[in-house]
Amino acid sequence: MNGKTKLGIGIIGCGNISMTYLRNAALFADIELSACADISANAAALRAREFGIRSLSVDQLLADPEVDLVLNLTVPAVHFDVTMSALSAGKHVFTEKPLATSAADGRILVAEAKSRGLLLGSAPDTFLGAAGRRARRLMEEGAIGRPVSGTAFMMGRGMEHWHPNPQFYYQPGGGPVFDMGPYYLTMMVNLLGPVVRVMAMATKGQDERLITAEGPFKNTTFKVGTPTNVLSLLEFQSGATVNFGASWDVFRHSNHPIELHGTEGSLRLPDPDTFGGTVSLFEQGAEWQDFESDGELYGERNWPFAAPDRANYRMLGVADMARALTENRPPRASGELALHVLEIMEAILASGQSGRSVEVTGGLEPPSLLGEDEAHSLLA
Repeated sequence: MNGKTKLGIGIIGCGNISMTYLRNAALFADIELSACADISANAAALRAREFGIRSLSVDQLLADPEVDLVLNLTVPAVHFDVTMSALSAGKHVFTEKPLATSAADGRILVAEAKSRGLLLGSAPDTFLGAAGRRARRLMEEGAIGRPVSGTAFMMGRGMEHWHPNPQFYYQPGGGPVFDMGPYYLTMMVNLLGPVVRVMAMATKGQDERLITAEGPFKNTTFKVGTPTNVLSLLEFQSGATVNFGASWDVFRHSNHPIELHGTEGSLRLPDPDTFGGTVSLFEQGAEWQDFESDGELYGERNWPFAAPDRANYRMLGVADMARALTENRPPRASGELALHVLEIMEAILASGQSGRSVEVTGGLEPPSLLGEDEAHSLLA
């Protein structure tokens, strides 16, 4: 950090998701926005004006001495290239999910960061929110005993009814497993530890999709190039087994996002795509006990910006990474964690294609619990 008290953040990728990161940056003590860049100079210039930072080309940003960490908010297909360029330029990196579109590329990035003595982190950081911290504390306190089984469901109708150009979501590297799976799988690895084996079945609900969202492609169709309906069974190193379903072929369902069942009780978790929500605990001899997050740190409703109805604190993982640098420890939303999740997702699709179980590299240590005092200390 060259003697600076704050980590200078340079953002590459100025699309819609950048707005949330840019707004949330002001919440945290150890980081400051420095510059932004995009393949579209106009998009970068717009974000720069909105947030009072510099608009640079990608090459200029990578060479800028004021940028200590690159926040990679580009589309998944170029995550590897942008992250590798940033690491090669001597910058720490935090990237949107997934870490890369293949586990092989993810391993290269993790190794590259390690060889250069740089920190590598990746979304999602939602497990650090109020709901995730509460669930982790309950698990560590033994509230449900030894975890035995569970279910996790991410189900909906997909993207073409609201996104003006949804085609890329339905190609290799996309689909419900790669697009939304990281939220669910990261939360479960955070609570249960690493996965060692996967069995899955994968299908496409439709070979073609009709775009009904407003925009230049409305009422046109496109071919689906990746499974959109996946049911899998995950075996964790701890011995727990969880059914994980990810589908964009479901109109309506009544499954809880995540349920975990142990020898002493059960735990229900809210949508892991957000930082808050209700965590519910059932212990033997008692009724369901609800733990709300509205009054908890990183659980208050702050999004959408105009009319907030849920909690979204994206940038929390970057703030934890900045603190990790000063404390000489791994970031919680680490590249290693993201790589393990990427390996799980790749194994799910491979098993769905082959019809056989696929082993996953285990041995990952789950990130340490973000304590409440430390969570408060990250704030400006």
